[in-house]
Amino acid sequence: MPRADSSQARRPEPRPAAAGAGPVRQPRSQWDVLAVIALGGGIGSLARYGLARALPTPPGGFPWATFVTNATGCFALGLLMVYVLEVWPPSRHVRPFLGVGVLGGFTTFSTYTVEIRGLLAAHSWALAGTYAFASLAVGLAAAWAGGTLGRRAARTAAARPLPPGPAR
Repeated sequence: MPRADSSQARRPEPRPAAAGAGPVRQPRSQWDVLAVIALGGGIGSLARYGLARALPTPPGGFPWATFVTNATGCFALGLLMVYVLEVWPPSRHVRPFLGVGVLGGFTTFSTYTVEIRGLLAAHSWALAGTYAFASLAVGLAAAWAGGTLGRRAARTAAARPLPPGPAR
């Protein structure tokens, strides 16, 4: 059987809708979502760069900039997910922009692992272990705290009486 090159590759036929499922929807363009993710990623990356410049790590020292970045990012993500999933009306762009873009660009797993590797290479075993464990523990606690604070703030706002409006 001859191999088909990419120019001869066919797209799969759309699957028929299940009985009673309604018409088959054509996929919507995702360029707008990709654009807001890219914009948010640029903003988050610049914020992380600024924090790294403000809190430089001395050789063999505790990487405070990355630790603070990831902890605050986890807190913000916990808070954001409560609002995006439980409080705000659905939006096509809010979660991709803030969650994937801004917070994805702000937080950094790659720098975290490179810093652990650097501490291990410098034989700073205790500091590397402390940094690895503390980042995980504080990140989980921060995400939980952000979610908890978000729910409390949303309940408080919902319980607050609305100001009187104009007479109708």
